[in-house]
Amino acid sequence: MNDFSTPPEATFNSSVNKMVTASVVSGVVFIVAVAAIIYAIINCAKKAGSIPISARIVGSVDSTSKDSNQVAIDVRADQFPVKVDFPTTIKGFLSNMAREKPIAFSPKQIAEFTNNYNPANLLGSGAFGVVYKGLLVDGVEVAVKVLTNNNSAKIVEEQFMAEVGTLGRICHMNLVRLYGFCFDPELKALVYEYMENGSLDKLLFDENKQVDLEKLHDIAVQIAQGLAYLHEGCGKRIIHYDIKPENVLLDENLNPKVADFGLAKLCNRGSSHMVLTNVRGTAGYAAPDVWKPYPVTHKCDVYSFGIVLFEIVGRRRHLDVNANESSEWLPKWTWNMYNKNELAVLVSRCGIEEKDREKAERMFLVALLCIQNSPEERPLMSNVVMMLEGHMMIPPPPFPFEHGQSPPRNLSQRSGTDEDSNTSASSTKTSKINEIELAAVE
Repeated sequence: MNDFSTPPEATFNSSVNKMVTASVVSGVVFIVAVAAIIYAIINCAKKAGSIPISARIVGSVDSTSKDSNQVAIDVRADQFPVKVDFPTTIKGFLSNMAREKPIAFSPKQIAEFTNNYNPANLLGSGAFGVVYKGLLVDGVEVAVKVLTNNNSAKIVEEQFMAEVGTLGRICHMNLVRLYGFCFDPELKALVYEYMENGSLDKLLFDENKQVDLEKLHDIAVQIAQGLAYLHEGCGKRIIHYDIKPENVLLDENLNPKVADFGLAKLCNRGSSHMVLTNVRGTAGYAAPDVWKPYPVTHKCDVYSFGIVLFEIVGRRRHLDVNANESSEWLPKWTWNMYNKNELAVLVSRCGIEEKDREKAERMFLVALLCIQNSPEERPLMSNVVMMLEGHMMIPPPPFPFEHGQSPPRNLSQRSGTDEDSNTSASSTKTSKINEIELAAVE
């Protein structure tokens, strides 16, 4: 039975009382919440420093800040006594950006950098020019290469365009940096970063300089990384064409950087071949395909690196006419010892300690792969890096030479044959092939 004794007015009054109570409670909660927010803001301001009340909050918590309680604010000079040195920061940033691309210097600036071509600053000279140590106005040491060629202005211009056109568009820790250039009717010059320890050949072939195999291995890996970048990491593939110890420079920590891009060429990544109108490279380091009348690929750099790798691990020139016939040409000697399962003996005869034997054998095996007579058999430089570092298995090298040929006995031991790069690929090419192409019989 339902209870109808409670009047409707009582029920209504009870509902109103509950609503009023709920409103009062909500108001109190709201006031407490606002007070808490104000307290939190003031507390944050105290932690961030003495911030005036006029500071305008413009953002949320800065997630990159060390103190997650700090709030992003509109920093205005008229509000804060603390100096905010944004202009200096921006100036430095823009200055660094400007140095990322080669700068066009005037002949007067080049003279100032080299102290008017002071003979005391002369670093070296070659067929294409002389190199001076210089100093930029901000105190940065540089190497200034003044291009000269008494026989052909066209050759000078070609080398200039090769250097600026390649180094001017790339950046890698194992490629020498081009700061700027001068192209004037009276002067063509290139300004590079200065490398304190000179070229790699001075380290390898100077008996007074002792470097352990660990560092030599590191040098080899870094050279390979630089070449891998040229071949596979650029928008356009760059072929160097003249890899040799004289064209690898060392900084103060003996980190190598590939230099001298005077013979370099750009080619589209999709194009695997390039037809040469002139023979390129240095005798003994140039691949056999460079001397033959068919298209040349980036694999010619792989061959040259292989020869350099032999010299790095062997600490000797790849060809030593004063050695006995069996060890005269290091690639042939290495192959013969490998073929007889005596690489350990070769490593020992090269003066390498037992603790470094495995690493040295790995370097010899990679070198044999790099100097394969057929360009298609040579590995990519990125794979060379992984094999040298032990991250990729090294396949057994096949016989690397062209049958029926022997290494020349009259190959010059001097570093550069820049003149060789100008040799016409004409009737003289046949004799050059017979004289210079390195191959061996088993």
